[in-house]
Amino acid sequence: MNFETIVAVRKLLAKPQKIVIVPHKNPDGDAIGSTLGLWHYLKKMGQDAVVVVPNDYPKFLKWMPGSGDILNFERENAQARSKINGATLIFTLDFNHLGRIGQMEKILEEANVPFVMIDHHQAPSEYADIMYSDVNMSSTCEMVYNFIEAVDGGTDGITTEIANCLYTGIMTDTGSFKFRSTTGRTHRVVADLIDKGAENTEIHHRVYDTNTPARLHLLGCALKNMVILEKYSTAYITLSQEELDAHDFQKGDTEGFVNYGLTLEGIRFAVIFIENHEEGIIKISFRSIGDFSVNEFARKHFEGGGHNNAAGGRSSLSLTETVARFESLLPNYQELLKP
Repeated sequence: MNFETIVAVRKLLAKPQKIVIVPHKNPDGDAIGSTLGLWHYLKKMGQDAVVVVPNDYPKFLKWMPGSGDILNFERENAQARSKINGATLIFTLDFNHLGRIGQMEKILEEANVPFVMIDHHQAPSEYADIMYSDVNMSSTCEMVYNFIEAVDGGTDGITTEIANCLYTGIMTDTGSFKFRSTTGRTHRVVADLIDKGAENTEIHHRVYDTNTPARLHLLGCALKNMVILEKYSTAYITLSQEELDAHDFQKGDTEGFVNYGLTLEGIRFAVIFIENHEEGIIKISFRSIGDFSVNEFARKHFEGGGHNNAAGGRSSLSLTETVARFESLLPNYQELLKP
């Protein structure tokens, strides 16, 4: 954060505010961890703050301190709208375009109050009055740690609750600290969070070791569906709505499935296509290793984006048509995908 940003934020928080904190639709560990971490911090300052999520999030994140106080815009619409309409300040975390919040987009566009963005994705839009945007950061949770450090002039104010929330988001968004965005600074932040009470072993267990039999059977189905295209150093997985229903799919069950493709020797590009009848789309996750930018690929071809090595997209075609279109694009990237 630069000096001007710090001064502007301190000025806003120097007086009582009614604050709404919003993550992106289908929030993941970094989105929930960063919003709850910030929420705990603002409450500790004496601010009136609430987290409003666009829709539900995975069960394996609902143990996080403060989760029970989150408002779900879909399920608690009247209460959530009331909080947004009464807000004097809005924080948006882990996204940088209002199109990422689904049906909440219109009400936030109409909100005539200051916005503060904290985000690490590429190509931010200019909707926020104060922008803390850094694509080199491992996670939004690491940015919230930096935010607290800058505003407070140190990290003594980070409580055990804040530490647990921020550790969760950093852990999940770095793939348990294996992604290239994990820096020495990231590890130093994590070390400080552990010193401040983050229960690293317990957090890992709660996020990764609480599978249901149905989820593991769904993983087996996904791996059975995997297609390997050695010519393009690519592997992809498909899951139809019928297959999801047959395995009692719950939100978050497919988290991490796309990464299995990258565990194969020689594979540099991994994709998962998931049919979603409710939204009428195919949801797509892209992962890569090395210099192949899935962010550029997703933006150009599948209405998406994200990071260089992790991005998302969507298709309004059928599952079969979407996969066929994807395969038709690969010859254009053969040279870039060479090991």
